[in-house]
Amino acid sequence: MNAENFLDIDDVSADELDDLLALAADLKAGDNDTRLADQTLGMLFEKPSTRTRISFETGMTQLGGHAIFMGPDDIQLGHGEPLKDTARAMGRYVDGIMARLFDHDDAETLAEYADVPVINGLTDDAHPCQTLADLLTIREQFGGLDDVRVAWVGDGNNVGQSFAVGCALAGVDLAVATPPEYAMDDAVIDRADELGEAPEVYTDPDAAIDGADVIYTDVWVSMGEEDEREEKLAAFDGFQLNDELLADTEATVMHCLPAHRGEEITDSVIESDRSIVWEQAENRLHAQKALLVELLG
Repeated sequence: MNAENFLDIDDVSADELDDLLALAADLKAGDNDTRLADQTLGMLFEKPSTRTRISFETGMTQLGGHAIFMGPDDIQLGHGEPLKDTARAMGRYVDGIMARLFDHDDAETLAEYADVPVINGLTDDAHPCQTLADLLTIREQFGGLDDVRVAWVGDGNNVGQSFAVGCALAGVDLAVATPPEYAMDDAVIDRADELGEAPEVYTDPDAAIDGADVIYTDVWVSMGEEDEREEKLAAFDGFQLNDELLADTEATVMHCLPAHRGEEITDSVIESDRSIVWEQAENRLHAQKALLVELLG
């Protein structure tokens, strides 16, 4: 892998993405025993997390390394000292940095000044590690990524934007349905178009899910948007993944979690046989192990 850091999904090429997913599958199957013995991953969290912390920490342990968790009470990025100073110091202690932050510019600053690989564990702009897990899950379910049609229904948020770029990179046919005021950034659609094929963009969920093999959603009210809650819930009327919307499709359902059951998805759908949400959650571990092996190995 030529990339020194992993801040956006298109920091890797299409071929490198394919190799990452193949490595993840091998690690999951026990067909690769690469170790990161005595290596340490420093993990910075401005935002709380369940899956990101557990999957990275477990992944480093399974690979023979060690992870150090630093939460918002342990380190105040850019407040106690300039962020570039934190990056320089950490780069002398650890073999890699994973950061879950608000501002994407902060992830870029870490990458600029730390002399070790930096992984974006989530920012307000992007969630490339989730996209790796998503594509790995689709690859498993359908035996590959060719001829798979996916519909993203809901908010054009950081998860959706990384997924749209990742689908273009991987050659996955994508349709996106969002309310007009919560669409994906034009720059993201343009990036997808340059990398492969831009998603088809709709404001009608029924149009987007027509012919879909997979329907994917995420929360409508993300962390830090609580003051917009009532406004957003009103805007997303009709976008819920429920039995009525899915009545005429047999598509598989994905959600990156945590789910706000009763809002963007119903309990009956997420608990149904069509849901592969838990496989998707597990694959965070395997996809990130592959990423760690490529960057730190």
